[in-house]
Amino acid sequence: MPDIVLTTLNAKYAHASFGLRYLMANLGPDLASRATMLEFDINQRPVNVLEVLLAHNPRILGLGVYIWNAAASTQLVADLKRVRPDIIVILGGPEVSYETDDQEICRLADYVITGEADFAFADLCAQLLAGKRPLTKVIPAALPEFSRVALPYHLYDSTDLAHRVVYVEASRGCPFKCEFCLSSLDVPVRNVPLPSFLTAMADLLDRGCRRFKFVDRTFNLKESIGTEILRFFHERYRPSLFLHFEMIPDRLPEGLREWIAKFPPAALQFEVGIQTFNEEVAARISRRQDNAKVEQNLRFLRAHTAVHVHADLIAGLPGEDLESFGRGFDRLVALGPQEIQVGILKRLRGTPIVRHDQQWQMAYSPAPPYEVLQTKVIPFDQMQRLRRFARYWDLVANSGNFVTTTPLIWTDASPFREFLRFSDWLFARSGRRTHGIALGDLARFVFEYLTAERGCDAELVAAALRSDWQRAGRREGPEFLKSLDAPERNRAPAPMLPPRQARHSA
Repeated sequence: MPDIVLTTLNAKYAHASFGLRYLMANLGPDLASRATMLEFDINQRPVNVLEVLLAHNPRILGLGVYIWNAAASTQLVADLKRVRPDIIVILGGPEVSYETDDQEICRLADYVITGEADFAFADLCAQLLAGKRPLTKVIPAALPEFSRVALPYHLYDSTDLAHRVVYVEASRGCPFKCEFCLSSLDVPVRNVPLPSFLTAMADLLDRGCRRFKFVDRTFNLKESIGTEILRFFHERYRPSLFLHFEMIPDRLPEGLREWIAKFPPAALQFEVGIQTFNEEVAARISRRQDNAKVEQNLRFLRAHTAVHVHADLIAGLPGEDLESFGRGFDRLVALGPQEIQVGILKRLRGTPIVRHDQQWQMAYSPAPPYEVLQTKVIPFDQMQRLRRFARYWDLVANSGNFVTTTPLIWTDASPFREFLRFSDWLFARSGRRTHGIALGDLARFVFEYLTAERGCDAELVAAALRSDWQRAGRREGPEFLKSLDAPERNRAPAPMLPPRQARHSA
């Protein structure tokens, strides 16, 4: 039986825990031989997770706590301490690195390591297994020197490489001070020694890894490193290779552009955090961004590369009202990214965004993920409309299922205003559902809205839906459109089924 069990609850089975693998890699040979790593996901009941953990009878349990698993992790630790109070629980992760005094899970645990615990966890385990109990419960980890950190990539096994997201990083930290982001507290930027990193990447490629998700906050910060990584992967390109990077939106030097343009379709995805186009709001939250360069860079990516652009906007920032957010959304739509992720502002623990709470009457949910409920300029009912807007935008525009059909919702009008109108209609028409809408039902709803509400030609809408249906590899078109092909059809919209009984509210 292992003395140390490292564990966490991932958001999904497909997400392999990067943090656990770093901790395991840096235990050192003696402790590593006495440790094991067990991963679960938040869809599993904490009591069942506890059963598996106790079957290993550890002396120490190291638990990674994140915003997505905080509630379930708290229940897990509470149950563990009732059943086996002798097991020493050590917490780590972003969720417990700040405001530890306010968290029940920190009260329940024996120790909490804040910050990057690559070395601190091993040091604490060594003391505990030697019979020494540190008197300090909350242990701030010293910032590790990256050249000394053992890389964890050998701990991705064949199952991980075949079925799970493989996370990698070439750097840690962020030079910017955006007040909504934990990375604003993570300075300075530190780079992994490139030779050892690329050697590890070559090993992953040789073992069959084809999907790499870089978690660097500023992949394109240093041109020389970015171009070297792109060159490395381009020289080793194989079909189905996929690389995800997060990039600074207003920085795209010529050297990076040249390498980016060399990659074929479906190889690169860039997550581009725009967050807001409102310069007054950006200054308020300490975000530095040249919007003219942002537009120039996005136009380059769309016109001259095969990059899949995933752009982010945040709704609910201090002082940004519905109209300002809508203008920014329309501006982004005009730049043509393949995906626009609308996120609702979260009050992450430790972030300085709280300094605006009084002036802008920021009210946040006290439960993870701590989303804003209302602000001085966006009341609760309008914030709910934005939540539904974000959800339906994912289902319709971001899903890739309605590429041709989606622009018909706004044609030459404001995309934000018209999609918000569609969102309000869909919420009422679907029986107040935001989840559990089958694809065929969603296609019918889109057809009805465009023909009955917007007055679009039924043949035009049907042709767009058929095109979208077949693009995704489906045969023919949605079942309900077959009525339009019958000789006795008329120009009226296809009949709709009555809405299902609502099972979920917004």
